Amino acid sequence: MAFEMQERQSLVVYTYSLKQTRQLKRYGTVMYVSKKMRYVVLYVNRDAVPALTEQLSHLRFVKRVVASKRPDIRETFNGVAEDLQTPDLKDEEE
Repeated sequence: MAFEMQERQSLVVYTYSLKQTRQLKRYGTVMYVSKKMRYVVLYVNRDAVPALTEQLSHLRFVKRVVASKRPDIRETFNGVAEDLQTPDLKDEEE
């Protein structure tokens, strides 16, 4: 039996009150709770994100749910510096 990593994604759940924060544990792993800004960072399986977003938004104490954009962003930066150089600098190097 081989270990397989689950693809996970974070959901930021903005709430009206933090009293119900413990109820969010049944939906995923609570990683961070901001008392000042009243939001909870919740990690869930990536394939369940659309369904959980819908479920969480219907809860009475939830203002809104925002999914993290990190899985959609490329994290490889090979050659990015060369692409961003101005044409004048490229001519000087050659």
